[in-house]
Amino acid sequence: MSIKDPRPRHIKIPAEGQKITVVDGRLVVPEQPILGYIEGDGIGPDITRACLRVWDAAVAKAYDGQRRIHWCECFLGEKAAGLYDGNYCPDETLYALKDLVVSIKGPLTTPVGGGFRSLNVALRQDLDLYACVRPVRHYAGVPSPLKRPDKVDVVLFRENTEDVYAGIEYKTGTPENEKIARFLRDEMKAKFFDGAGIGIKPISEFGSKRLVRKAIQYAIDNGRESVTLVHKGNIQKFTEGAFRNWGYAVAREEFGNVTLTEEQLYGEYKGKQPEGKIVIKDRIADIMFQMMLLRPDEFDVIATTNLNGDYLSDAIAAEVGGMGIAPGANIADHVAVFEATHGTAPKYANLNKVNPGSLLFSGVMMFEYMGWKEAADLITLAYPEVIKDGIVTYDFARQIDGATEVSTSQFADALIERIEGGIDLEAKRKALQDKLIKERKQREIRRLLQPLEEMLDTGHIPQTVGDLMTRTLITVADDETVEAAMHVMSDNSVSSVVVEPGSGGQWGILTRRDIVTKIVKGNRSPSNTKVGEICSRPVFSVQAETSIREAAAALAEHNFRRLTVSQGDRVIGIVTETDIFRAVEKFGWAGEVMA
Repeated sequence: MSIKDPRPRHIKIPAEGQKITVVDGRLVVPEQPILGYIEGDGIGPDITRACLRVWDAAVAKAYDGQRRIHWCECFLGEKAAGLYDGNYCPDETLYALKDLVVSIKGPLTTPVGGGFRSLNVALRQDLDLYACVRPVRHYAGVPSPLKRPDKVDVVLFRENTEDVYAGIEYKTGTPENEKIARFLRDEMKAKFFDGAGIGIKPISEFGSKRLVRKAIQYAIDNGRESVTLVHKGNIQKFTEGAFRNWGYAVAREEFGNVTLTEEQLYGEYKGKQPEGKIVIKDRIADIMFQMMLLRPDEFDVIATTNLNGDYLSDAIAAEVGGMGIAPGANIADHVAVFEATHGTAPKYANLNKVNPGSLLFSGVMMFEYMGWKEAADLITLAYPEVIKDGIVTYDFARQIDGATEVSTSQFADALIERIEGGIDLEAKRKALQDKLIKERKQREIRRLLQPLEEMLDTGHIPQTVGDLMTRTLITVADDETVEAAMHVMSDNSVSSVVVEPGSGGQWGILTRRDIVTKIVKGNRSPSNTKVGEICSRPVFSVQAETSIREAAAALAEHNFRRLTVSQGDRVIGIVTETDIFRAVEKFGWAGEVMA
C-alpha cells in the first residue's frame, strides 16, 4: 500500500531531534532521534508511562546525557477514534510510523462490529511489516513451570503476511463456497465432506525467502549459533514443505560462505561447528513443540510460517513467565513497530497495577535494533536484580513467597533506581559470554561423542535426499584407467565413484558391480580400459529437495542402486539404497511421513 503524506492534524513532530533515516540499506540513527510511540488502549497508558521513564533513564545513564530520545506521540485505537472522528486507524498515524522508521506501541483493541479490521493486522498489511520478531528468554527469578527455564533463549521470526492469515475463506452455504467446492471436486478431483468451509493457504517463494533472509542476517549480526526452519512439510509439501526448501535455498545462495546444513555439520565436520559458521536446521512443527520443552538450548533463531509462529511464540513465552513479559516487533525491510504482545486487559485500565514487562522488553528490542546495546543491557541486567529483591507486580507476587507487591509505576521506580545506581556492564556481559561459550562447548562434545543419538534426541528427521546424501563427492576422470579408479575406491572405502563428464558432457557412475561384470566377466584388463568405456551413463539425478519416498520410487523404477543429487545443473552428492535403508532403520517410517 502506498501511504501518502496527509494533512497534519494531531501528530506533532518534535522541533528538537532528528529522524532516523535509511542509507544504503542500513539504519542511520542520530544521537538524538525522534521515535514514535502509541499509548494503546486499556492498560496501555499505565504501562507506556512507566516504560517511557525507564527507557529515558537507561539512555541517560548509558550515554552520560550525550544521547536522548525525542518522543512523538501517534494515535491508534480508542484515543485515535476520539481525535479523528471515529477513525481508529488514521492515515496520519500510518504515514508518521513509516516516516519515523522506528516506533513502539502499547496494546490495542479492535472495535466491536462489522467492517473493522484488527488494528494490528492493519498495521502489518498497510506498512508491509512482514516479520513478526519475538525474542523469548528467561530472566532470573521470574516464575516458570520449567525446571531449567534458563535454557530458553530463542528469537522467533514469524512470517506475517501469508498462510491462513491471508483471510481467503469461503463460508459454507454461500455461492462462492459452492463455486470453489465444485471446481475442486470436478476439476481437481479433490475429496472432502459436503458443507465444509473452505480456506486457502498461500505461501510464496517471495514471502518465505525475505523472512528467512532476515532471520539469517539477525543470526549473523548477533553471533547466534543456528537458524531452524519450522514447518509441517511432511504433510503440506507444496506450502510448508516449499517454505523449508526456499529457506535452505536462501541460506545456500545468499549466505553460503557463512552457513552450513546440519547434515554437513555431522557428515563433513563430525559435529564440530566451524568458527564463524551458522548451522541451518529444520524441524517439523509438532516435534519443535516437544523440543522446546525437552532440549530448548539446542535452538537459537527460529524462522517459521504464520500459523506455526503464532502457536509457537505463545507456547515458548509460557515457559519463561508468560505473555506479560513477552516482547515483540513487526518489522519490514527497515520500518519497525515494537509492541506489547498481550491484550488491553480493560478491567485493569487506569489502576496502575499490571506488569509492564512485555512493553519494557519490546523497548529493549528497539534499542538493540537501533544499535544502542548499552541502554538495552542496562535494562536487561537491572531487571533480574529488582526481581531478586522481591519487588514485583501482582502477577508475580502471588507466585513468589515473601515478595513485595508494587504498582506499575513503583516497579518502574525500583528499576530506575537500580539503573541509576550503576551496574558493572562489562563484568555481567563477560559472565554471560562465558556461560554461553561453556554451553556451546558442552553441546559440541555431545555431538562429537554420540552424533546419532544427538540427531535423534534433538528432533532431527531426514525429509529429502539432501538430508541423506553423501556430500563429499569422490570422482574420477572419464579417461582415467579402471585400475586407478579401483585404487580410489579402495583408498576411500566406497563401492562407487562419480565419473566426471567426458566429451559428451554427461556425468556417470562406476561401481564395483561394473568392474565385476564388465572387467572380470568380460576378461578385460583394468589397466588398459578407460573408466568412460564401462561406467554407467547417463546417470539418473534428482534434486536435493526430492522427498525420500520419491527417490525410492526412482530407484525402483530405473532398477538403480544409487542416484546422483543435483542443485540446479550441478551434481553435489550421491544417495544410495543403503542410505535410505539406514534412514528407515534409524528414524522409522510410517507411510508418507517419517515420524
